[in-house]
Amino acid sequence: MNVLPWHIPELERLLTDKSRLPHALLLRGREGIGKMVFARALAQALLCESPEPSGIACGLCAACHWFEAGSHPDYRQIEPEHLAEPSEEQGSDKKSGLHIAIEPIRALPDFIGISSHRGGLKVVVIHPAESLNVNAANALLKSLEEPPAQTVFLLVSHRPNSLLPTIKSRCQHIALPAPTHQAALAWLKTQGSVNPELGLAQTGNSPLAALQIDTEEYWQLRGAFLKGIARPDFDPLALAEQLRDTPVPHLVNWLQKWSYDLISHKYLGELRYNPDHQAALAATAAQVDALAAMRFHRDVVRLQRIVNHPLNARLFIERLLIECAELVHPPVA
Repeated sequence: MNVLPWHIPELERLLTDKSRLPHALLLRGREGIGKMVFARALAQALLCESPEPSGIACGLCAACHWFEAGSHPDYRQIEPEHLAEPSEEQGSDKKSGLHIAIEPIRALPDFIGISSHRGGLKVVVIHPAESLNVNAANALLKSLEEPPAQTVFLLVSHRPNSLLPTIKSRCQHIALPAPTHQAALAWLKTQGSVNPELGLAQTGNSPLAALQIDTEEYWQLRGAFLKGIARPDFDPLALAEQLRDTPVPHLVNWLQKWSYDLISHKYLGELRYNPDHQAALAATAAQVDALAAMRFHRDVVRLQRIVNHPLNARLFIERLLIECAELVHPPVA
């Protein structure tokens, strides 16, 4: 079973006495540190019929085989459509693709209201819990208020403050730790990472997020972008054309981190996200207005709310790059 090394102690602690587990756990922590891997490892261990002495799943019994094949009858994993395979149970409303709709939550009473197929526990994983829409959150609350016997809910959350207080109050909170830099680096190397050090810098030491972006294409696109905005003759429209096929979330993410590093270097002489472009960022930081840089960074952060569905991606990119060019090379009054 795939258990990340920095979470093994917490997993074994929870499995010390399965009978004392609460009916609902809220697994919270920074995105990209492996919370969903932990949730699935815990779920498999709870369903395993021949666990190891530590409580971790054996990976060999029939229940483990079913779990790994995605067909265990006593397990449900509920995610937004963009993370999970669409199904009739999740509905076909494309507007809800980034959220967990009410349909799979409404189906839970039928799942948890009957006896388990294997005579053990039933496990429901909801990820990320903050993507529950309002109706879905209220429907889930009913199941949490009257928890059925032999059922465990595992809610995975990157932003627990976004959850309803009534949902949080009905869960035991487990704060999963991020790995140390050395542990994250070592793990990425075992995964064949192309650029582990830079990946960790880009993701704030979140190894799973670093692995997700770690492709030659990603690094080439990012390099072309950062070199483009550092050019003395930076042409925003020409750069927008060059990067026309780049996903909009990537561009917004790069601009957010670039502007953060501008401000950080201007005030502290430090870079957090882009250490491989230190010379260019230092030169740009020396010439930009600090307040203008902070306003630009604030605006880019706000755009994260619509980054997955801009009305016109090309115009969106051009507007961002024009504002970036005005920051770097302000028009003469």
